[in-house]
Amino acid sequence: MDNLHGLTQQEYETIKSLIGREPNDIELGIFGVLWSEHCSYKSSKPLLKRFPTEAPYVIQGPGENAGVIEIEDVWVAFKIESHNHPSFIDPVNGAATGVGGIIRDIMSMGARPIALLDSLRFGDIQKSKRITKGVVKGIGYYGNCIGIPTVGGETYFDSTYDKNPLVNAFCIGIMPKGRLYRAKATKEGQLLFLVGSSTGRDGIHGATMASAQFDEKALKKRSNVQIGDPFYGKKLLEVIMYVAENKLAVGIQDLGAGGIAGACFEVAYKSSLGVDINLDEVPLREQDMNAYEILLSESQERMLLVIEKDKLQELINISQKFHLSWCVLGQTIDSDKVDVHFRGEKVASLDYKIVAEGVPSCYIGTQKTFEPSKEQFLPSDISPKDLFMKILSNPNIASKEHIYTQYDFEVGTNTVVGPSSDGAVLRIKWPLRPEVKSDQGIAIKADGNPYYMESDPYEGARWTIAECVRNLSCVGAKTLAFSDCLNFGNPRREDVAIKMDLCVSGMADAMREFEIPVISGNVSLYNETVEDNTITNIMPTPVVVGVGLLEDVHKHMDHRFKKPSSIFLIGNLNQTYTLNGSLVQKILTGTVKGALTKVDIQKEKILADLIINLIKEDVVLSVHDVSMGGLVANLFESLVDSNLGAQISLYVDEDPILFLFSENPTRAVVSVEETLEEQFKELVEKTPLDWMLLGSVVQKQDFSIDCNGRELLRCDLTLAKDIWKNTLKDMF
Repeated sequence: MDNLHGLTQQEYETIKSLIGREPNDIELGIFGVLWSEHCSYKSSKPLLKRFPTEAPYVIQGPGENAGVIEIEDVWVAFKIESHNHPSFIDPVNGAATGVGGIIRDIMSMGARPIALLDSLRFGDIQKSKRITKGVVKGIGYYGNCIGIPTVGGETYFDSTYDKNPLVNAFCIGIMPKGRLYRAKATKEGQLLFLVGSSTGRDGIHGATMASAQFDEKALKKRSNVQIGDPFYGKKLLEVIMYVAENKLAVGIQDLGAGGIAGACFEVAYKSSLGVDINLDEVPLREQDMNAYEILLSESQERMLLVIEKDKLQELINISQKFHLSWCVLGQTIDSDKVDVHFRGEKVASLDYKIVAEGVPSCYIGTQKTFEPSKEQFLPSDISPKDLFMKILSNPNIASKEHIYTQYDFEVGTNTVVGPSSDGAVLRIKWPLRPEVKSDQGIAIKADGNPYYMESDPYEGARWTIAECVRNLSCVGAKTLAFSDCLNFGNPRREDVAIKMDLCVSGMADAMREFEIPVISGNVSLYNETVEDNTITNIMPTPVVVGVGLLEDVHKHMDHRFKKPSSIFLIGNLNQTYTLNGSLVQKILTGTVKGALTKVDIQKEKILADLIINLIKEDVVLSVHDVSMGGLVANLFESLVDSNLGAQISLYVDEDPILFLFSENPTRAVVSVEETLEEQFKELVEKTPLDWMLLGSVVQKQDFSIDCNGRELLRCDLTLAKDIWKNTLKDMF
């Protein structure tokens, strides 16, 4: 057959064997989408089984539209999702619909979305202006218009993402305890009620496109990119919240990848019931659409509700009140098939188990491994001051203010701590009943430094999990669960498969040591470009979002120095410091490589608990973890939003550049008032961790560092802040 609809020849032969006949074009289209990498996880399923997914407070783990955890009387739903390929082809719409899609995932659980977060990767700063500007515009457009704040995120720039930008969107929502919807029916004869926007030709085979490598023809796939409408999305949100609050539905499923086909097969499989649908009923926005187009369209802002017949009229009434399109698409039946009718004919009939379970695994596995170089990188011909100035002007350290100020991060009045901090902090309250509130708070943070994973995939992944937990503790939160997005290149290339295997193992092992589960996530593969016979795969870029709990939201913390005080470094200070995988190595050599120091997860757990206790006891004025850019970047970031300075005096055995610029884990900088120093030291000394007096926060806006009595760095903070704040200015 000439057109395999994104399937391989082997998959086509498998389909014929499983269904016992030649599939028609519509059925092939269904298989093409639902057996795509994006929908089936055919190259990654064995890896995903390594993750820990259970804890006493986990209500829903992986496998649904979002994961759910319990926080006393509140259930919290969250998930991260990728929209990478569409955002390269059409940056504005690709990013906007990525946001819209993840919002609907949270809605489908019965939760009201309260915040967004994004994790972005762009190419070289000079080459990626169009994509960067478009993606940021798309995220801001959808989030701002629908009224959900974008409260945080992370952004990296590197040439590995020139033709494969990564746009990972995260959403979190809350619901009353006990109100949880899943994508399933409970018996035959229940109706399938389609509500939201009308159906057009946009996004057909979007999931298939998102599962393929890019080549010179990529930009011609613009019609595969969905078009979002946040105002319609807002109306749909309120209708779904009304449905959830009034128990009008049995099950809820959003229409994402695969459109109507994807939603119907999902419901059928999870319900162990057949589905019979009639495409003649679907409200259309374009003329002469055929069954293939209607079934596989990925038009946005649509939801499928499973309902009892006696709820139909109330659903029609609320849909009409909000001017939404609707139809009774079909019903559940006592069968093992999804039957599709159009213009009086049955145009498709497939066993839902075959579609859901029959895809041949593409996981190649590998007997080989990746051994990072033991050689340690240490520059010898550059001064600490020159290196500091290079770091400040690097887009990965420079201020992201020009990005996040395009987002409304305070709408909804839940935001306590917003962008640019170690983590965002949110209040827990009900939008429609603000008098119902809690003193508890939720913190969220995304992490995924690709340089660590490129240098040392296994240990770099462990560093990433540790950094996420540490970041949340720095705002006062105990990490409860993760959502992850595994962004990799072509999994059929052995070098990519090896690093993917090691990264997943590193993440899973660290999560187990922390005793923190991952309850939702996404896999994005084939982030590869083949151009002029040159193959470029992205660096391994798994991203993890941690969700944590503050027992008292009023006792949150940030990283900013607030007044003259003493500066301490706390943590595991007797480890072997390294510049492998660091920003300094990348800046000076153009690459990253070499083994990373093994992170002691038990000490990370102790450090997280210590930081939370220091905040709870009001012993510290600020807390900031040491990560990208090392100790120097940490100190500067703590100064940048204050009118203060810092005088640092070090007495260390290590090479000063190694100590100042290494990104080793299990360390944080705190500022402490003089009257509380003894209490601070006592609390640290009760643990196996160390403290070191670094210097002082001073009134004069000056930043100086000396080591063993020799001045290493002195700079005018006004100039340094100007460089840091304006590096990305020209991109917008």
